[in-house]
Amino acid sequence: MSARLVNPTPIALDATRCPLCGEANRCAMEIERETGQAQPGCWCMTADFDAALLARLPPERRGLACICARCAAGAAQG
Repeated sequence: MSARLVNPTPIALDATRCPLCGEANRCAMEIERETGQAQPGCWCMTADFDAALLARLPPERRGLACICARCAAGAAQG
């Protein structure tokens, strides 16, 4: 009989932090959600994120927190 590994409880994702580097992502949408105060449109809504950058995220973590501008710019510079 083979042993099956049970997926441990996932670590809670902090939507205010970049899922790649852990630094504050400063997403205006998340700031508005947390504070209830209207924010201008976030830069992330018009950014094109490189497919290779997004591929660095495990599928279960995609779309839950913004990648920060620094990580996005680093990927664009190659």
